[in-house]
Amino acid sequence: MYDSELDSPPQPPRCPEPQECCDSGCDPCVFDLYNEELALYRANLAQWERRQREAGQQAGTDK
Repeated sequence: MYDSELDSPPQPPRCPEPQECCDSGCDPCVFDLYNEELALYRANLAQWERRQREAGQQAGTDK
């Protein structure tokens, strides 16, 4: 059985500080990596929110 209280939300990635970029055109740049991590975080957050909604709806029908 799914326990929504044990399902913690994903944590957003830490945004690099401007000085962490060396401005030399690295591939990948720290900001490229951050953007990839941010996209993954957003996808995981959407899945987590869906699970929470579904658990809430399930709890409403269990009463």
